[in-house]
Amino acid sequence: MDAAVLSLFCVVGILLVIVVAVVANMIRIVPEYQRMVVFRLGRCVGTKGPGIVFLLPFIDRAVKTDLREQVREIPHQTAITRDNAGIQVDFIWYYKVLDPTMSVLQVGNFELAAQGMATTTLRAVIGGISLDDVLSQREHINITLRTKLDEVTERWGVKVTNVEIREIIPPREIQESMNKQMSAERIRRANVTESTGTREAAINVAEGEKQAAILKAEGQKQAAILEAEGQRAAQYLHAEGFAQALATISAAAQQIDQKTMTLQYFETLKTIGAGASTKYIFPMEFTSLLENFVQKK
Repeated sequence: MDAAVLSLFCVVGILLVIVVAVVANMIRIVPEYQRMVVFRLGRCVGTKGPGIVFLLPFIDRAVKTDLREQVREIPHQTAITRDNAGIQVDFIWYYKVLDPTMSVLQVGNFELAAQGMATTTLRAVIGGISLDDVLSQREHINITLRTKLDEVTERWGVKVTNVEIREIIPPREIQESMNKQMSAERIRRANVTESTGTREAAINVAEGEKQAAILKAEGQKQAAILEAEGQRAAQYLHAEGFAQALATISAAAQQIDQKTMTLQYFETLKTIGAGASTKYIFPMEFTSLLENFVQKK
């Protein structure tokens, strides 16, 4: 009896475990960013989710698909440019599943197929561009890669949103020549900058000398004007003083009478006669006689 009960409990426990497993397999909770592509007896019955999804046990099979934007890295790939230069390029690409059903039905392993398509497309794009363009036109290469990849993945229900080249490694000899070219360009720019600075310094010095000469000439002009004005004022004052002196002498002379003039005349004769040289003295009356003679003539 005890063995039978124990066996019954074991059977019931096994059945409960099977029921729980079946129920767990029947009920799926799908997040907002996922979808389930459901196959019933091998036939696709559509996309389920988000939320609770019920599946028939042993009949339905579900494949999860992530709708979020994904990023994948393509490691260094060797490519030959149009001018036969071997370079290594690595890039990353972003994609997003737009149609979960097509992404499951149209391709067996989407990521592996997309990676192979990306490397093949990269070599095709690089092969049509020269090395200089590869190094200088990354954005153009990114757009071309994205366009070509999107054309292929569109039939899989996937949208390639962006492609970004991370690194381009040219051959060593080309790197050395590029370094020499960059060094020469830096030297050229330094020489141009130095010559420009020298020219601007010379212009500034010349401009300063010009301004100094202008200021000096202006100062000399103002000094000459002031000196001329001072001389004119001095001459005016000198003339005015001389005129006042003459006026004073004239006023004083008008007050002198004949007797005073006669005394001054005798004093002058006395002074002249004091010298040792021979002298001829003509009296004032003699000059008056000559004046009368000249008038009568």
